[in-house]
Amino acid sequence: MKKKIIVVDDEKMIRNMLETAFTREGYDVMCAESAEEALEILPTFKAQVMFLDLKLPGMDGMDLCKSIRELYPMSIAYAITGYASLYELSDCRRVGFEDYFTKPVDLKTLFKAATDSFEKIQRWEKS
Repeated sequence: MKKKIIVVDDEKMIRNMLETAFTREGYDVMCAESAEEALEILPTFKAQVMFLDLKLPGMDGMDLCKSIRELYPMSIAYAITGYASLYELSDCRRVGFEDYFTKPVDLKTLFKAATDSFEKIQRWEKS
């Protein structure tokens, strides 16, 4: 199984950095600058793991996560934000995010999250 990740962030520098970093780690990566663009990419790209910025133009990351969880219940989504608060953390769990990272986020932390997610998905597929 090719391990596919989608990164959704409206900041080009962050998209480029994460795409380069995850690609170097051996993942197949697609990026989107908006929730709407991500929803157009997903039917053909079929990413299993997603890193979503919460603050996006148009549809925000919370609504995007809700849509993704309905369309792709076996996928795993992570929130990434520069605006952290405890209130948002509980909201993130409620809409279906696996975990929550605050910018600037350490790449090793994201790599571990991706590794753990793909291991979990493989366990789900075997059962």
